[in-house]
Amino acid sequence: MTNNCRKPLFVSLCDLCGLNITAPEPNPFGASKNAKDREGDVLYEVSNRIVRTSLLERSYGSVAVILAVWVLSVNHLGAQTMPQQDPRMAMLTNQQSVSGGIGVTVIDGKPYYLFNIMPDLSFGKWGIGLDVNLRVGQDGKIRQGDFKDGYSYLRLLRYIRYGQKNENVYARVGALDFARIGHGSIIYLYRNTASYDLRKVGVEFDLDFQKGGLESMYSDVAGAGVLGLRGYVRPLQFGQGASIPILGNLEVGATFASDFNSNANRTWGDPAGTIRNAEGGGVLSIVGLDVGLPLLSHEYIGSTLYADYAKILSYGSGTAVGLNLRLRGLGLVTLDAKYERRFVGNQYLPTYFDAFYEHDRYQVIDTSRFMSKAQILKSTQSFEGYFGEVLVSILGTLNIVGGYQAPVGVKNAGTLHLMLDVGDALPGILVSGGYDKKNVGSIFKLDNNSLLYAQVGYKPAPYLVVSMLYQWTYTEIRDEQSGQVVGFKPQKRIEPRVGFIARF
Repeated sequence: MTNNCRKPLFVSLCDLCGLNITAPEPNPFGASKNAKDREGDVLYEVSNRIVRTSLLERSYGSVAVILAVWVLSVNHLGAQTMPQQDPRMAMLTNQQSVSGGIGVTVIDGKPYYLFNIMPDLSFGKWGIGLDVNLRVGQDGKIRQGDFKDGYSYLRLLRYIRYGQKNENVYARVGALDFARIGHGSIIYLYRNTASYDLRKVGVEFDLDFQKGGLESMYSDVAGAGVLGLRGYVRPLQFGQGASIPILGNLEVGATFASDFNSNANRTWGDPAGTIRNAEGGGVLSIVGLDVGLPLLSHEYIGSTLYADYAKILSYGSGTAVGLNLRLRGLGLVTLDAKYERRFVGNQYLPTYFDAFYEHDRYQVIDTSRFMSKAQILKSTQSFEGYFGEVLVSILGTLNIVGGYQAPVGVKNAGTLHLMLDVGDALPGILVSGGYDKKNVGSIFKLDNNSLLYAQVGYKPAPYLVVSMLYQWTYTEIRDEQSGQVVGFKPQKRIEPRVGFIARF
């Protein structure tokens, strides 16, 4: 495509959205001398307008401008894929993608030009994902928070994996978006990615030898983090009992989980929760026992009855009894469902290491006070609770995940987990999203108890995507003297994007 045919298309798109480019602002790089330079004049004018235009009031104009920039710069595009999703959803879709684009991102009210590549590829049992983002501010400098140390460069590799969770061999290095151990009573949907600027490199490794196996995870290879280990055995598989229907696959497991962060066990030393009188600190550990009995084990249908017991060392304990159901091969719909009843003792919290744990571990309220999850644990009274979850895949393309857990009869105390990916169910439309919220009162009110991403876009061609991404996560608060992370505050990102996506 030559410059002569690029520029008229660019002009027509801008005119369509009410952007006047007939009198561009002066280009600081000098007057244009040829067609390529004139194209640079137009790009400079549009870049200024992108920064000045309100994304809320003129979002349609921003999308059109970004589309025009893509037309002018098609040979320089990288890849852009959707944000992280529940690995169980990825297993249902069994898709890989290469996608990408350029655009504008707004982080805490400050705009950046975005150049992004995030391929998500599979080669047999192997999978790899990258997360390469170049955000350039109005001053022409790359955003400091993206590349502030050597660890930041390591995080460009989003993950490398072998196999999938629940297969005989599974290994993953990188982002842990929804890690879980066993039935999830101790570690469930744990994320080491809750803060965009404090993403960590973690490890998962599972083995299943048929007669027994191992599940393991560690959240941060560069520092003190969350460790989870579970060993399990199927005792009747060692003898003639292996042929006994139902009982032959009985599984017994033991779990050890611990957080080695120095603030993991920090509690109040006085009613005001002052920092100078804080008690404890250091390691917080949990041990557990579980038993699972597969009631149905078939290629098309499966169901397991299970019971878990967990004890938080130096604190309380709790139990859970649950049933899960799996339906496959129905042609139209694939279904996973789970229901669990919980019996919680004093000073015990189920799924202690969850999606919000990195945020909840320890937070400085002001110069003298703090809050911690260990303090919440210390003040928890006994209760009964429940947990339900459903995963649905329709025709392998429309995928929905929904989960909710709460104490019985207690208002504004539940935790919600939602995910949606419409895939190719809506021709020409891209819709995906994920939402986690605790202490649910007003479901869709974003606050310190929320994690959200949502992406909506349009495909003018099978490979071309014009979209808007909204993400609500957290950014760290560091002590001015020590540089240590002492808490988190909400961070929102708004990114109009244009690029291409190819699924195969």
